[in-house]
Amino acid sequence: MKTDTLFKTLADPTRLRSIVLLEQEGELCVCELTHALGVAQPKISRHLGVLRAAGLVLDRRRGQWIYYRIDPALPGWAHAVIRGAVDGAAGAAPFVTDRAALKEMPNRPGAPCCA
Repeated sequence: MKTDTLFKTLADPTRLRSIVLLEQEGELCVCELTHALGVAQPKISRHLGVLRAAGLVLDRRRGQWIYYRIDPALPGWAHAVIRGAVDGAAGAAPFVTDRAALKEMPNRPGAPCCA
């Protein structure tokens, strides 16, 4: 991972918001990110493709869902930058509203259907 690659990739607001949510939640599917960020699925998928090509995230398919998570093999300095971004985003818009929207999402994949 090159330093300039990390910062160029995270310079886009949608990608930064996605990375912050992924760091906070661990793993999310495309539909969860779409709902939380309030953007269309093709736009989220395009940004996730950029994050994947840069080596920041990994994906896995489970049935109809594609889940993304931050690559645990990232160098320590890159994890520190991401953690710093998450710490800096605590309590700030739009990051707080993104996480709140995610928590309010009905029918989240993997959520129990009956309480």
